[in-house]
Amino acid sequence: MAVTEARPPRRYDIDWLRVLGMCVVFLFHCARFFDAEDWHVKNPDLSAAATVFVFVTVQWMMPLFFIVSAVASYFSLGSRSGSRYLSSRVKRLLVPFLLGTFVLLIPAQVWIERVSHGQYAGSFLGWYPRYFDGWYGFGGNFAWMGLHLWYLQMLFVFSVLTLPLFLLLKRPWARRMMRGLATGLGRPGLVLLLAVPLALVEMYVSQYPEGIGMRAFGGWSPLSYLVFFLVGYVIATDPRYSDAAERIRWVSLALGVVLLVGLAPPSWTGRPFSWPAPVYFALRGLTSWLWLVGFMGLASAHLRFTNRFLRYANEAVLPFYILHQTVIVVIGFSIRTWDLPLAIKYPLLMITSFAVIMALYELLVRRVGVLRLLFGMRPLGRTAAGGASA
Repeated sequence: MAVTEARPPRRYDIDWLRVLGMCVVFLFHCARFFDAEDWHVKNPDLSAAATVFVFVTVQWMMPLFFIVSAVASYFSLGSRSGSRYLSSRVKRLLVPFLLGTFVLLIPAQVWIERVSHGQYAGSFLGWYPRYFDGWYGFGGNFAWMGLHLWYLQMLFVFSVLTLPLFLLLKRPWARRMMRGLATGLGRPGLVLLLAVPLALVEMYVSQYPEGIGMRAFGGWSPLSYLVFFLVGYVIATDPRYSDAAERIRWVSLALGVVLLVGLAPPSWTGRPFSWPAPVYFALRGLTSWLWLVGFMGLASAHLRFTNRFLRYANEAVLPFYILHQTVIVVIGFSIRTWDLPLAIKYPLLMITSFAVIMALYELLVRRVGVLRLLFGMRPLGRTAAGGASA
């Protein structure tokens, strides 16, 4: 009689990190309407507080999502063949990416950017055929990376590229090797050594800011995200990594805060010098990992449970992500000329955007079968039973 492999227990701490991380992404993109950097649409009055918030969250926000996604990939491959895994990636990542990039969500953002930057003065319907003129970022309009949906595109590419390695790591000899690695690095202090590949890659890509070191995707280079993804898969292979993160969670966060202050622009802190580029980016990789270890340790210690909210939010988080930035940009464009204090305008943007996103999700996406599939959701009546959400 064939012996089936037991389904691993669901990692509710990873589900919580995913949901809470999405909350941060939402607040982050609301803040982009007010921070000092250029964006698709900007408020006339900018905010120093929003600029600091964006700087802090960039250091760990999208790295956290690649760590969480890698853990989900580990559990997904535990119960799927390689072909079924890729099929699930197509449905959950590629289909929503193509929907958003070609149909409405991303074209609407590019149109608003062109209008708000004085590059076009007509209606969206009149402009839409121009969406396919040239490549966004290179003088054209077509957003080949999907703007905020770049994460889905990049994660799909990573899933394809790393599949041979991940299948290799399922073999008995490779599992023994990974257990040996966890014996060493799973100790509380030594888990921080996983920052070494991150620091080395950051030092390397910093030399090529116009190429492989380009940081147009959430503030990090694609190669750095790939390393976060690989490190995330490694820590998913053994519970000792989570145990180690638990034991040093507060020390790791404290060190992360200290280093982050050191990485802040000298004009903010009064520091009389600037770091040499290789040192700065190596410290940035270490800082990000310290924050991530702290967050993973807190989640492991306090969020190993589920409830009705988590079950609801875990299903909603991907459609929410797909919808959120377009809604924020549209509402921001609508209120940009309103003469309101920032203390009122930011909550107004946040509350109104959240309400519209949830209305679209509840009234349309969640209840209509074809929209569920287009937004990467499972068919009605099907839920994930183990592991972690992909």
